[in-house]
Order: sequence, then C-alpha cells, then structure tokens
Amino acid sequence: MPVREGRAVGIWGTGSAVPERVLTNFDLEKMVETSDEWIRTRTGIRERHIADEKTATSDLALLAGRRALEAAGVGPDELDLIVVATVTPDMSFPSTANLVQDRLGARRAAAFDLAAACSGFLYGLDTAAAFVATGRAGYALVVGAECLSKITDYTDRSTCVLFGDAAGAVVVGPVGPGYGLLSSHLGSDGSYGHLLHLPAGGSRRPASAATVAERLHFIKMAGNEVFKIAVRTMGEAAEKALQEAGVSVDRVRWFIPHQANVRIIDAAARRLGIEEDRVVVNIDRYGNTSSASIPLALDETVRAGKVAEGDYLVLAAFGGGLTWGASVLRWGGRR
Repeated sequence: MPVREGRAVGIWGTGSAVPERVLTNFDLEKMVETSDEWIRTRTGIRERHIADEKTATSDLALLAGRRALEAAGVGPDELDLIVVATVTPDMSFPSTANLVQDRLGARRAAAFDLAAACSGFLYGLDTAAAFVATGRAGYALVVGAECLSKITDYTDRSTCVLFGDAAGAVVVGPVGPGYGLLSSHLGSDGSYGHLLHLPAGGSRRPASAATVAERLHFIKMAGNEVFKIAVRTMGEAAEKALQEAGVSVDRVRWFIPHQANVRIIDAAARRLGIEEDRVVVNIDRYGNTSSASIPLALDETVRAGKVAEGDYLVLAAFGGGLTWGASVLRWGGRR
C-alpha cells in the first residue's frame, strides 16, 4: 500500500531491551543433540538471551518503550496510542499493551495488542502511522516484544536452537514532507498457517492435561517449507515497497530484515541487489526474537550512530500466519 493521504509520519526515537541471561550454542549442546558448528552454519546464531521465570513480555516491552520515549523526548502523558506486537502476551487478556500503558503512566493512550508473529512490528508500525497521519493520534508507541523461550520446546533440537527473548520499540510522530514512512507492503496467506504455529491454548484446543502431555503448547515449525516461502515473500515485499515509495535500491542506506536465519537474510539481500555492508545482521547475538527483531536491530543501528538524516531504510519481515511485510522509511524530518 503506498503512502496514505495525511501528514507525514516518521520515527522520533528507538529503544530496546534484552534479558541478562545468555544461552550459548555450547549450553544447548548439553541439553539436546546438536553442536555449535551445526547451529552456526545453518542459522548464523551463536547465542540468544533468555528471560528468567519472573520476567514476562510486558517487562521487556516496558523497558524498551521507556528507552524509546526518552530518545524521542516524548513523555508518556503525550502518547495517544500504544500498540504491542506479540505472540507471547503475559495472558490472554488484558492485553500486554494495557499492562504497558498502566506502568508507563500513559493515561490518555488507547492500547491494544497485535498478533502477526515475526511480521508484527511492521503491521504495528503501519497501523500506528495511520492514526498519526490522519490526526487521530499525535504520538504513538509501537513495541515488538516476545518471550519466546516460554513457548519453546527444549527437547526439540530443530526449534530450540532458534529463539530468544527481546523487545524493541519506536515512538512515531509527525515529520516533514518527504520524510518518515514512505510506503508499506503487507501480506498474508493463512493456507500456510500450519507450517508455523502453536497448536493448543486457544479456543480450538483449550489447555488440558492431554494438550500438555502432548507438548502442544510449544512452537511447531516445518523449517524447510517456511524457509522457501520466507525467501520469496520477504524479497517480493521489499521490492514492492520500494516501487511504491519510488525509491531505487541504490539509494537504500540500510536493509534491516527480520532476523530468523542468516541464509534467508543473505538470499533476500541478493534478490534486492543490496551489498552485505548495507545489511544489518545481529542474529548471531540474539537469535530469532520474532516481532522484536527488527526494532531491536534498528535501535542498535541508530544508537551506534550509523543512521543519518535523510537515509533511506528498508525493513522487511515474514512470520507465522503466514504473514509478511516491508516498509520504506526516510530517516529524520522531525518537526
């Protein structure tokens, strides 16, 4: 979808948070039949951060949100909207966004969760931008936050090596013409939903002794099939978003993809014709953090001083649903 009518909307500040505990590939060697070499060569992951028993998704979301607000110079009382993208909410309801809203003290903000798996942050960014563009909101906080370790089966060597916990956040607000979110291309295909899902815990298969015994409250993934679709959809979404924004690939300063697998990232970058030194990769240190991966990578890049006024950024993701999306941003333009 090309730029909607209304005022331009961009990112005012970024923030992120990860748990202190680090789980390395060597730690996993002691838990399941795997090896550091096998994990690194197939995924690019060396380690991931894991939340402790007392830490929930809202705790990470809150910290990332506070850091984004501080970077933006926006107070919680100025927020009109909070969107939290997650598939690991603290509970079914109230929403994680409501919990964050309360702890931030953002009394005037509407708040809701959005579930689009690893594409969730881009879905949330586009949604919040629509509120700001049309004047329904002045400032919005968008958070991608996950505690995937809580739904990871550490007896399944094919999935337990992949996931980590983190949160990333951005504050969005009005920017000058020609800056901010220039385009977003979002897509989904529910016919592939069975390839990456969590079978039980909802209204179809409520929690029971049987579902727990069958380990149905953990992530199930058909990795090879997901890999093929991910490479295609993430590349296509980025191409379409660039076309809709009227931005050529050679003008892109940073390609910030969802951090699921380094081979998927490399394939998507090759398809777009973006050189390695313009691709942000941090999967080696965090693993797949689902909706948190893009805002976490963005925050690290911004705080390292690598994003300058006027830079063009492409964000792209795919995830369970299946869902996918890409956004083109021109950095800066704050009023």
